[in-house]
Amino acid sequence: MELISNKTEINFMGRRKLAVLLSAVLIVVSIGSLITRGLNLGVDFTGGLLVEVGFAEAADLDAIRGQLSAADYEGAQVQNFGSANDVLIRMLPTDDLDTGKLGEQILGVLQEGDANVTLRRIEFVGPQVGEELTERGGTAMIFALLMILAYIMFRFQWKFAVGSVAALVHDVLIVLGIFSVLQLPFDLSVLAAVLAVIGYSLNDTIVVFDRIRENFRHIRRDTAEAIMNTSINQMLGRTVITSLTTLLVLFALFLLGGEAVRGFSTALIIGIVVGTYSSIYTASAAALALNVTPEDLMDNNDEEDPDGLP
Repeated sequence: MELISNKTEINFMGRRKLAVLLSAVLIVVSIGSLITRGLNLGVDFTGGLLVEVGFAEAADLDAIRGQLSAADYEGAQVQNFGSANDVLIRMLPTDDLDTGKLGEQILGVLQEGDANVTLRRIEFVGPQVGEELTERGGTAMIFALLMILAYIMFRFQWKFAVGSVAALVHDVLIVLGIFSVLQLPFDLSVLAAVLAVIGYSLNDTIVVFDRIRENFRHIRRDTAEAIMNTSINQMLGRTVITSLTTLLVLFALFLLGGEAVRGFSTALIIGIVVGTYSSIYTASAAALALNVTPEDLMDNNDEEDPDGLP
């Protein structure tokens, strides 16, 4: 069954200025939010204590915050974790608190109000570990982008390499920007999702570039813009179907996977949507802005006419 015909004639590159404007607005908003508000970093990066407790009935988060505040735990962050009966309490590390006993102390405070509260887990991450993870996470993303730049230059041509990296930076910034604007928790699982978005978006971009390279070598009488439009239209069905099937799995994970994978699935959903858009517009538009031509991808043995004429 063919959901999208491979004979569509959508003028994608003709609308690239509008797409660039949209991307520019999203990137400016994302960078502005990252500078002014930053990311809502999880304990993985900031260090601190996580205490997960279970209630017999739906937990009253406001009452829990009041109990902890009355017990001098002012900085406690309280949220549901999975069901309404499960509560996750996050405490940032401080010098005046004994982190070894802090989890039991918090449990004791909660049990004063409800004796049926049960402890599910306690996790502690030291500040130095969190700082190290932050540095290594940023380094991993930069290293991945540099390796991708080198790979695309080797496989295609430097103009395509710049386009692909521009698309990947575009995707990462927008995903991080949305997490910053909405102040969604950013932990190691979300960082893993961002790296996965880089891989997914790169794969999508490579598929489109492969078809562009093939058409550049066989349709030499058209302009670069026309050849790119033809190539994107030919790959449109594959791109959309791949994205839709991936999104179906991610939405199932988002809705049914619970709080533990909520951030991971959210980042991937945003990344797949933005990555699909960027592989169609951003990567190709950037290469076109650098004045890529069919001659850029011609080998020495490709100098004959594609019809076999000298």
